[in-house]
Amino acid sequence: MFHPKIVFRIIGLLLFIEALFLLGSVAVSLYYNEDTVRPLMLSVGAMVGAGTLLTYICYGTERNISRKDGYIVVTLCWVIFSLFGTLPYMLTGYIPDFTDAFFETMSGFSTTGATILQDIEALPRSLLFWRMMTHWVGGLGIVFFTVAVFPIFGLSDINLFAAESGPMRAKLHPRISVTARWILTIYVGLTVIGAVAMSFAGMGWFGAVCHSMSTIATGGFSTRQDSIAAFNSPAIEYVTALFMFLGGTNLSLLYLFLFKARPRELMKDVEFRTYAAIVIIFSTMIAVGLYSTTPMNLEDSVRTSVFQVISLQTTTGFASVDYTLWVPLLWLMLCALMFFGACSGSTSGAMKCLRISILFRVMINEFKRIVHPNAVIPVRMGRKIVPSSVQSAILAYTVIYIFILIVGLFVNMGFGLDFLDGFSLSVSSVGNVGPALGHYGPMDSLAMLPDVLKWFSAFQMLVGRLCGAAALYPNILEEKIILFTACLLLKEATPQCLFLCAGKAMTPCNWCSS
Repeated sequence: MFHPKIVFRIIGLLLFIEALFLLGSVAVSLYYNEDTVRPLMLSVGAMVGAGTLLTYICYGTERNISRKDGYIVVTLCWVIFSLFGTLPYMLTGYIPDFTDAFFETMSGFSTTGATILQDIEALPRSLLFWRMMTHWVGGLGIVFFTVAVFPIFGLSDINLFAAESGPMRAKLHPRISVTARWILTIYVGLTVIGAVAMSFAGMGWFGAVCHSMSTIATGGFSTRQDSIAAFNSPAIEYVTALFMFLGGTNLSLLYLFLFKARPRELMKDVEFRTYAAIVIIFSTMIAVGLYSTTPMNLEDSVRTSVFQVISLQTTTGFASVDYTLWVPLLWLMLCALMFFGACSGSTSGAMKCLRISILFRVMINEFKRIVHPNAVIPVRMGRKIVPSSVQSAILAYTVIYIFILIVGLFVNMGFGLDFLDGFSLSVSSVGNVGPALGHYGPMDSLAMLPDVLKWFSAFQMLVGRLCGAAALYPNILEEKIILFTACLLLKEATPQCLFLCAGKAMTPCNWCSS
């Protein structure tokens, strides 16, 4: 059963958080004495007004929330945030067209990084900062920030199962608010350190802060039209590649590595080893290809290949060169990286190395069963056995993911795109990558894309973001957090409600029992 008042009350409460983040752009506008203060404040007022209205109208409703309500909240959260996120662009007049403004905002919140802008440098700093803020908030999700500050609402004593690192459960803290703050500390800390490092590498402070936010969120928006290539700096490329790699790493693992001095947890994690192995193997192959087919010297070939491999595998989408000028074989490798993705529990999109690793092991086991049909051969990730239900879920997810890509290809080609443009754009949109191949490469804008395909690509970004949130294991990923947050906002969750009870026989809340 659907309870619209409950859903919209939750959305109303979350709109206040979005308005709070937009105030950061207002501060930037005031600091640089720009003429965007008034339209930005009007945008803040619209968010606060809508949030107040929804909260007031829906106050005092029943507190039972169904599973359907939870999934509707997941979807509406991104759609409504994107709708209100268009206001700064439209009211300032820099993106007056609603279709373009919505595409840019959805691309930001979904951390895709595709843009319709043809002259990014013309935007005032306040709007550039808002573009990066949509990335930075969308990386973890606006609801995650809400959970992190729940103690101000008197909800700090609500316990639940801690965030898990990748496929295996690694308890950080039994309290969600504490866990959220720890993960947020890592997120903020990496952003600050990244900004300092980029500044020392040669960026100005404003550009360093913006690019650090985009990098850690694996978003891909830049303050320059030509992305990182515009700086023409090997130092900036090395620093950016490092922090993109960290952004694609499971944040729980990073916490254990940095704050608990447990580097073995990082090196023992099968998914992280798979992630690192893909980076090394593909970087080596592409470096050899570049050294053989282009005028680049050895250092340029290695640096360029490492940067682009990490950028596309983490679905960040930064570009240090126009890789559409490379030989087609290298295009194929890059397209494969767009499909793979980085680690679960990170801000990256696409399939994720976790699913790829398990799929590979399932495939190997199926070949073994051909030789030994009666043998019981479990699928293992490290020392843990992957349940058959999880294997089935991964196979179903993969089929759905590929089906969405194929549908995207047909739609794109139906509206005039060729095969390369249509397929790569579909892979890029669903995987939340940003740049594609062909005519929509890293140095190109999507401004000339037909309006109907802009809406369809925005839809694919949303689907990709929601699919990425549908993790196999409870983590900091969006869906579980939003759904549990719904319980918290309605004061319906119990101390025993541990992310769908974490598979344990405990008394669930009304949402879990529904």
